[in-house]
Amino acid sequence: MKLFKKKQTRAAPQIMLPDRECGSSFALPAEAGPLEKELFDRLRYAVPVIDAAIMKIIRLTGGFRLVSSDERYQEELDRFCDTVPVGLTGQTVSSFADTFLDSMLTYGSAVGEIVIDEEGRRIAGLWNGDPTRTSVSAGASPFERRYAVRLKDGSAKQIAHPERVLYASLTGGHSLLRGLPAISGILLRIYQCIGQNYDRAGNVRYAVTYKPGNGTGDIASTREHAMQIAHEWADGMNSARYGRVKDFIAVGDVDIKVIGADNKLFDTNVPVRQLMEQMVSKLSIPPFLLGLNWSSTERMSSQQADILTSELEYYRRLLTPVLRSIGEAYLCSVGADAVCSVEWDLINLQDETALAEARLRNAQAREIELRIEDQMK
Repeated sequence: MKLFKKKQTRAAPQIMLPDRECGSSFALPAEAGPLEKELFDRLRYAVPVIDAAIMKIIRLTGGFRLVSSDERYQEELDRFCDTVPVGLTGQTVSSFADTFLDSMLTYGSAVGEIVIDEEGRRIAGLWNGDPTRTSVSAGASPFERRYAVRLKDGSAKQIAHPERVLYASLTGGHSLLRGLPAISGILLRIYQCIGQNYDRAGNVRYAVTYKPGNGTGDIASTREHAMQIAHEWADGMNSARYGRVKDFIAVGDVDIKVIGADNKLFDTNVPVRQLMEQMVSKLSIPPFLLGLNWSSTERMSSQQADILTSELEYYRRLLTPVLRSIGEAYLCSVGADAVCSVEWDLINLQDETALAEARLRNAQAREIELRIEDQMK
């Protein structure tokens, strides 16, 4: 028997830390998945302000014209831009550009295809693809793009002619609506509560209370009297559906009250406006262009016009390479050794009177400078 046993060394205790997600309600994956893009579609459908802002951006981006470096092919290029089929129902390159920009704003990326005819010589049309089913990867070099289309069975199929694919994305490939689902969820919850409150206020419910007397006969026939009152009250209320007015007459102590008449509707102007301000700041559209008249004298200042113009110029810079590729592909198909450029329409968000006054003052300032230079000579 051993009186002194060797002391066994104990393993160091392990501290188990529970896994916690910080801000999981606002965490989004690095790349947008199909479910997130479906969320953006439903978001535009559920919140009209978001859909209106995107459509305003598309319209304010303005028109353009493809210009050939060789003037001999300019007329053919203009005819192509005005008559090229786009998808099943569209026509003109402008129609393709609008749908392309709409997809890029909503999903963060857009994809299209230059469709060639059966002979492989001319452009048969343009097609706007689904970015949710298209994946982009690097090829042999970092700047070589490979495109694949996800099929219904989950497999991916490589696109045989990547040179015909038109692709563009916003910064980081993130949607313009990224960050709005949380705010929109709160806004829709407020609207749902407002609708429920007005359903209760518009569809009035009544509480009919019958108090029997102290007599023995009244107490014994309480149930019978209550059923008779309920039947007559229901008959009087249903008669209004057929355009008739029927009075309700009762004998005894009968009390009629409207359920919820003492409650007041909540004032939702402040929380709704705060949520709308967050959306407007994300979409970069002045509130009054969306029908939000928060001020009686609100108008677009020159600073706001400059900021909005810079936003539209950014979208134009993303569309320009895509449009140039379409124009150069057509010139190549007709055998022209020429390049194509894009001329955008002038963005005019300023008041014509203010612009005229600004030009007048610039001309006057220039004239004064010339006079001073002449005097110094």
